[in-house]
Amino acid sequence: MKALVIGATGATGKDLVNQLVNDKDFEEVNIFVRKPLSIQNEKLKTHVVNFEKPDEWKDLVKGDVAFSCLGTTLKAAGSKEAQRKVDFDYQYEFAKAAKENSVDDYILVSAYGANPKSKIFYSKMKGELEEAVKKLHFNKITIFKPGMLERKDSERTGEVLGSRIIKFANKLGLFESQKPLPTDVLAKAMINSSKIKSNGYSSIKLGNIFCFAEKSSD
Repeated sequence: MKALVIGATGATGKDLVNQLVNDKDFEEVNIFVRKPLSIQNEKLKTHVVNFEKPDEWKDLVKGDVAFSCLGTTLKAAGSKEAQRKVDFDYQYEFAKAAKENSVDDYILVSAYGANPKSKIFYSKMKGELEEAVKKLHFNKITIFKPGMLERKDSERTGEVLGSRIIKFANKLGLFESQKPLPTDVLAKAMINSSKIKSNGYSSIKLGNIFCFAEKSSD
């Protein structure tokens, strides 16, 4: 299979790319990034792109399965408008290009609590992205909705502190459903989902990930 990845420089994306290039079922892995990864592999093809100009790279989004795990924080982005550009606009343009190029399988990392009607900015934005991608009517869409993620060497102070608190609570038998999920486990689940040939609607629970696969119809 030929994989397409957006968000390859993030924690989940790095784990995903590492696993994809070592998976015998994938002969080519194309990543779309603003700066190259340090990883070198004969399967890996890096496209350094300007996400502001999709017309320059949309014709390159051709393959069997597209993985979208792009995302940023409000602090890193600097404003809600800038965060929405990364978490909605860039991802939607990638999805639209994939659909226009007849990619059958689309796998999106969203967020627990995503809801287009939410009064919380982040949850509303993620919910709106889910709805927009579903309306593109891919043959197969899988959306992962993880709760707290455990990132290697995370510099997100609040996330690290929250993860430690939840882990401590887990040892006491509390909040088991909110156990922090390692990004490499999420990446593995994404790859596994790409190998499942499914029709109709199904739901999968893995740790604190909630995912559904839906076959779109016009």
